[in-house]
Amino acid sequence: MKKQILNVIITLLVIVLVGIIYIYSGSNNIAQTSDNAFLTKVFSTVKDRSIRKRIKDMKVPDLADTALYKIGFVHYNEMCTTCHGGPGINPDELSKGLFPAPPKFYKSDDMPEPAEAFWVIKNGIKFTAMPAFGPTHDDQKIWAITAFLLNKMNKMSPEEFREWQIKYAEKDKD
Repeated sequence: MKKQILNVIITLLVIVLVGIIYIYSGSNNIAQTSDNAFLTKVFSTVKDRSIRKRIKDMKVPDLADTALYKIGFVHYNEMCTTCHGGPGINPDELSKGLFPAPPKFYKSDDMPEPAEAFWVIKNGIKFTAMPAFGPTHDDQKIWAITAFLLNKMNKMSPEEFREWQIKYAEKDKD
């Protein structure tokens, strides 16, 4: 029995040592333009499980309140179109160099759940270009962005999105 325990301990130490050597070797390419399927899978799993754990007991307000859409649009247009685009609006050139690529929500059938969208908008995601808007926006504004994103944007035509830009974007930022 002692020999088996010793073998397990030695095996674990070798795995840790190999991991440390790999980390310090610089072998992993950290460039935004490179992909490592294993690390992408690990990071994706960590991200998904972390978010699920943190939104487990979150109370989602009524996001069908159309009064939220204008507020959410103003903030989405100001902060999010650069990377995520909108109906008739392609993401800016900056977003083409990001990995993972920012989702194009206006073209997506795979939208996040409301609590997940709120949490990501509020807290951001490490090691991606998704910033945290919680330090600059209160929960009411973040829920408004969530409501616009999930309930209004994909129903807008490019013409309607542009009309809203003209009508609301330059005013009402608060």
